Amino acid sequence: MRRRVALRLGAALATGAVAAATGVVLSMPTASAAAAGATGFATQNGGTTGGAGGQTVRATTGTAIHTALCNRASRSTPIVIQVEGTINHANTSQVSGGSCSTASGVIELKQISNVTIVGVGGGAVFDQLGIHIRESSNIIIQNVTVRNVKKSGSPTSNGGDAIGMESDVRNVWVDHTTLEASGGESEGYDGLFDMKDNTQYVTLSYSTLRNSGRGGLIGSSESDVSNGYVTFHHNLYENIDSRTPLLRGGVAHIYNNHYRNLNESGINSRAGARAKVDNNYFEDSKDVLGTFYTDAAGYWQVSGNIFDNVTWSSRSGDTNPAGPNPQSNTTVSVPYGFSLDAANCVPSVVSQTAGANKGLRVSDGNCTPQTPAPTPTTPAPTTPAPTSPAPTTTPTQPSGTNLSLGAGADGSSKADGTSYGNVRDGDLSTYWSPAGSTGSVSVKWGSPTAVSQANIREASGSVGAVRSWRLLNHDTGAVLASGTTAGVVSFPRTTLSKITFEITGSQGTPRIAEFETYAG
Repeated sequence: MRRRVALRLGAALATGAVAAATGVVLSMPTASAAAAGATGFATQNGGTTGGAGGQTVRATTGTAIHTALCNRASRSTPIVIQVEGTINHANTSQVSGGSCSTASGVIELKQISNVTIVGVGGGAVFDQLGIHIRESSNIIIQNVTVRNVKKSGSPTSNGGDAIGMESDVRNVWVDHTTLEASGGESEGYDGLFDMKDNTQYVTLSYSTLRNSGRGGLIGSSESDVSNGYVTFHHNLYENIDSRTPLLRGGVAHIYNNHYRNLNESGINSRAGARAKVDNNYFEDSKDVLGTFYTDAAGYWQVSGNIFDNVTWSSRSGDTNPAGPNPQSNTTVSVPYGFSLDAANCVPSVVSQTAGANKGLRVSDGNCTPQTPAPTPTTPAPTTPAPTSPAPTTTPTQPSGTNLSLGAGADGSSKADGTSYGNVRDGDLSTYWSPAGSTGSVSVKWGSPTAVSQANIREASGSVGAVRSWRLLNHDTGAVLASGTTAGVVSFPRTTLSKITFEITGSQGTPRIAEFETYAG
């Protein structure tokens, strides 16, 4: 069964070989980070913004990607890395620095945060080279192709995974990518999209996964059940033997995907996992949903799916397909909004949107692909610029009672002597400060409190140090507001028990003297 995957690749590989031999550069759409932002579970736990607000750099080699990471002020300084060209073993070396932990032969995103890697120009291809995310958070990977990553044979990279995540990973959005192999395990390949060892809040959207023995897993064993909160939507799974995905424990939301030629099994929910499976199109495939290869049962909620020429095995032993007439055996709720395309138009929508170099097209929930609007440019001034600087204005101090007085507060990565508990109201010489360049401080109440404004005041002598921030509803993880300078922040009136000011980028060490909150 594994060899079947490899036999279907001849024409595609031959075409690629001709292009490489002749030096032809194929014209592909230029792309930048999608304006619409993350979707699914990646929007939770504070959201996923990648390197938004940080420096943008261009890289044409793997070494240049590592160098960009290592040249940041800190491991959490936001950065957008635009990639063009072919990234391979020959041009990917280890780079050292205080803000990175890299290795040769793999794109290593280890112990870092706030990074976007996006393919631009003629396209970005990671050839036989995997992307490894470990002990990291707030990562976006967009508009790239990762192909033929091996765990055995030569060369090897990333344990054979195209994109692999492990060890306390949080908030990753992988969007408009093409992940492909040239066979199964016997040919040296492993998974295309793997998550294990406490990886949570991940979305895979508008991507193509094909020609592999294994699509991907969530959890490396029946005991690795700390992973989950993963969304898969508008993806094409084509010519895959199994694991689309394999889910051990945790929760997955799987909607509007097109599955074609799943050779052995598809969505494999095991070890107590729960999958919400909505409006997908399964075609020319076998055992597309169920619990397989184990007696540790998983569960699913199904709605609106189409099963087109799907065959089902008889239930016996460790083979427990959901079909031939799949019924829900659990209920799954998700904390975010989403728009479902009708299942019968999923093949058309996915064919126009899924994969790299598709112009980052997305669905509007009405079976009509949309092209994201270009980032607006600042219009030229219509009047001459003043010869002297225009006066600056200070935001109006919010009116009403400062609700932070008497409320509890806490901070992450507190530096000695500068915890928020040492801040004295009205004294701008006392402050909370993180140990590094980023961190968060919160105000919390004993009961739900309505808030619509905050005033972030930096300590004397450090005004302007905060360069990017987010204000979060800590109860739900929703982003209330974001910006680049501290001061008065207004947002829709929200009732919550805890509000968090998260510094995502700074110049020097930020010092927060006041975190005032108001009902408005």
